Amino acid sequence: MEGMPLNDMPWWRWRSNVRSALHMLSDPSFQRDVWLAGADGYGDVTDAVYRLVEDTWLDNWSAEKYVGTIFRDSQEAVLVDSAVLRVLRIMHQVGPDAPVSVYMDNPGWPEAVRAARDAHVALATSDGEDPDTAPRTLEVLRIMTRAA
Repeated sequence: MEGMPLNDMPWWRWRSNVRSALHMLSDPSFQRDVWLAGADGYGDVTDAVYRLVEDTWLDNWSAEKYVGTIFRDSQEAVLVDSAVLRVLRIMHQVGPDAPVSVYMDNPGWPEAVRAARDAHVALATSDGEDPDTAPRTLEVLRIMTRAA
């Protein structure tokens, strides 16, 4: 498998999870065609939020803390922080187990999607991948992060 995970980063598995989450959160077509449609294999919006912050604790501190381990530079960190703050603000408003339609109906959702897109494009491009490919399933992500 080409592309992610690019294991030149010390904590590339965490980077892979953050990238996966940002990818799904940044793609309105994916959200409509997969999450809203209830397609299997990708989790839901809550799963994506947890992948974004679970291991990294980006809900508690800045991505800047991980420059050199998860993120390549401060620019990536700033973009990730922006996305995390916007997505978490909505999650706290609607509740962590809200259906994706409630997230998508939130007035701040387009801004959160744009911030996630900015971060996703920066990370994917930095890893030498096309940011416009479809998100990978969670099973593919699990397989990729097991491979060393």
